[in-house]
Amino acid sequence: MSGLVLKLGPKERVLVNGAVIENGDRRARISILTPGANILRLKDAIHPEEATTPVRRVCYIAQLVLSGDADAEEARLQLLRGIEQLSQVFLDEDSRIQLAAATRAVNEGQAYQALKALRALLPREERLLAAAPAPNGDSGGPRSSALGSAEPRRAMGRAQ
Repeated sequence: MSGLVLKLGPKERVLVNGAVIENGDRRARISILTPGANILRLKDAIHPEEATTPVRRVCYIAQLVLSGDADAEEARLQLLRGIEQLSQVFLDEDSRIQLAAATRAVNEGQAYQALKALRALLPREERLLAAAPAPNGDSGGPRSSALGSAEPRRAMGRAQ
């Protein structure tokens, strides 16, 4: 059997093609057989008020694509621009691999795979921001990226 297998905890919610589905009282395993189904665990969703850093903003744009809340072509360009900007900050080999995977996924129309690759950068971004000087002594680090202009629009998206 191919496809995506979701393992859901009790009462866990997931967005499947725009519909919110809640698991029952026990753990469940669900196989998604339809290729291209849009799926996102709601516990993993980045809400607009949480899209405050460059990586989170790019992840949020990918979520908007998955939820159908963004024009696919406009969002694709925003994602590619955002990934390019991130590549100016994340210079280590593993980050470059994740950014290349995200770029490939965006170019192939696979927003969920792009989101997955980008989310792998969140812990690294957190470490970079923790090491950065206070905002009043801005050194041009990740917080001052042009990604700051990406305005979040909605709370959750769909993944595929």
